[in-house]
Amino acid sequence: MRVLNLSTGFKPFDSSLEEIESKSFLFSGGEVHIKLQDAAEEVLVSARLNDSNEVMKLLLAVDALRRNGSKTISAFIPYLPYARQDRVMVGGEPLSIKVMCNLINSCNFEKVYVFDVHSEVSLALLDNCELISNYSLAKQVLSNHTDYLLVSPDAGALKKIYKLAEALAYHNDIILCNKVRDVSNGKIKQITVDQDDLGGKDCFIIDDICDGGATFVGVAKELKKRNAGKVSLIVSHGIMSHGEAELVDWVDHIYTTDSIKNDSSDLISRILLADLIEL
Repeated sequence: MRVLNLSTGFKPFDSSLEEIESKSFLFSGGEVHIKLQDAAEEVLVSARLNDSNEVMKLLLAVDALRRNGSKTISAFIPYLPYARQDRVMVGGEPLSIKVMCNLINSCNFEKVYVFDVHSEVSLALLDNCELISNYSLAKQVLSNHTDYLLVSPDAGALKKIYKLAEALAYHNDIILCNKVRDVSNGKIKQITVDQDDLGGKDCFIIDDICDGGATFVGVAKELKKRNAGKVSLIVSHGIMSHGEAELVDWVDHIYTTDSIKNDSSDLISRILLADLIEL
């Protein structure tokens, strides 16, 4: 088996596997083009699908592989785009995750690996899908910590955290937070925490995505009001669309992966997926 890494700076597979080199560029009309330098019968493709050009590059690469004689092609898509758009809220909207999954399914992959996907709807819509959990990420981060608390930032994350706690053999309380939104604009107006005194223990908020970070800032504020120690964040996909400014005053550290990007800082540690997964 050989690997084809389509995203610059992202090599999530065992370095002993031989890589298929490729070159890609945009035509003047905005069209994506890719040219493979080699081929193989069995290929494992990695792709960060951070924008529509990257989606198109994946589709074109699979076509090129098949035309070059590849028989078995699998894909590792660490962050599945449109997984948050997994329902139609009002008339006139698309079911975006289904459109995305239809495109991926058109490639007829032998296997599609995704990392800590946001919505279980995605797993039902993707053919031959295999979910990789966040357990290895959490285990690596927490390996040097004792007597800490796991925190669910909202009710939606709680089911995953119970499963994670079992995998970690974690026996302390799981702290449950809840968001109350203003129905007129969707903004968070209150965050509740189910315990009043956290005993000075370090808290680790667990979730799949950090985008702007407003939820985590709100949760961190409430935890520190309740005698939390350090408040850190473990998220599989660190988008950080608003940068660090809104997070740095309240969150002591953020642990994430390179599923979206490579940059790190004093606040943000990006753990390589190559060190966490084995396909």
